[in-house]
Amino acid sequence: MSLARNVDLLRRLPKLDGLRFAELGRSADSSSPLQEVTGFGDNPGALRMFAFVPTQLQRPRALVVVLHGCGQTAAGYDLGAGWATLARHYGFALLMPEQQRVNNGNTCFNWFNPEDTARDSGEARSIREMIAHMVEAHRIDPRRIFITGLSAGGGMTSVMLATYPEVFAAGAVIAGLPYGIASNLREALDGMFHSPTRPARDLGDLVRNASDHRGPWPRISVWHGSADRTVNPGNANEIVKQWLDLHDLPDVPMAETNVDGYPRQAWWNKDGETLVESYAITDMAHGTPLGLADNDQRYGMEGAFLIEAGISSSYHIAKFFGLTGWIPDATKKSEAKPAKPALTPAPHLARSIRTAAAEQPADAKGEATRSFDLGQIITRALTAAGLMK
Repeated sequence: MSLARNVDLLRRLPKLDGLRFAELGRSADSSSPLQEVTGFGDNPGALRMFAFVPTQLQRPRALVVVLHGCGQTAAGYDLGAGWATLARHYGFALLMPEQQRVNNGNTCFNWFNPEDTARDSGEARSIREMIAHMVEAHRIDPRRIFITGLSAGGGMTSVMLATYPEVFAAGAVIAGLPYGIASNLREALDGMFHSPTRPARDLGDLVRNASDHRGPWPRISVWHGSADRTVNPGNANEIVKQWLDLHDLPDVPMAETNVDGYPRQAWWNKDGETLVESYAITDMAHGTPLGLADNDQRYGMEGAFLIEAGISSSYHIAKFFGLTGWIPDATKKSEAKPAKPALTPAPHLARSIRTAAAEQPADAKGEATRSFDLGQIITRALTAAGLMK
């Protein structure tokens, strides 16, 4: 396919899907648990910040940063991928940066723009400032910060992992691209549609040259549909190669298994901790895979680029981050306490009447010789019920 046709396709497809996302975004915005945060710090990338912090947080406190895809909003992607539901269920804080149309006509994060993909510059710096704000405002453990994203958000996830590797314990890229393979639109399109292969060492050097960090490196989970026609599935292999080189791991997987019917490859360190994993979602197009989780719960809902595949990527990514083992403290649960019985003078009133009747002097026929003092009886009943002193 020619570059001209690629450019034309890139222009047309996001606009068509963007119409559907606009509707999803509007409906999601009205009911979303996400709250916008302003004044979070420097914002050279002119992004918006949205966050959700459940009332119960696991300890140490964790934060997941989620980056939406093209044509999406933070609330729309959260509704589709189910991250706020996971955050509430498993007690972690959620940060969802949002792109503005003034920065990108299709609301894509600018994962290939040099001004936005360098450390302490542009959109990367804005996201870093948001993370710092969340850490301070909500006492997040700096060792438990994670990031994930779809498509252009996946590309920006690669950017954040490369430019701020010391910030993240792990990341997950869904239908995204490796860091550093593009510095303009032409190169971005070439990477998206063709995914040229590169030596692993060269890919690793792109990350090493993005900061002064020399390890340890974040762990990474890579997800891609095998029938993706928007971002070539070969990009998943290139991301894996990039991070295998950084972790000094062999090309051959240490384990190949099936999870919910899909092949998963994994590599781990000498301690048995998985450092790199890769899911190939067979026959799936471009998007985030949805389905039942291991706990038989469903997170998210179908929409544009949110695809029912029988596997919940959001849940498995949260599991890879080490966030799904938490159980809320039963002593802190807001359990409904049994209601105290309503105070009522009725039984006391009946008892007072019976007592008064028994105390009445009677004539020869057994009839009371004087009438009840009803006011006194009611007063006695109210006092006995605790409603009068």
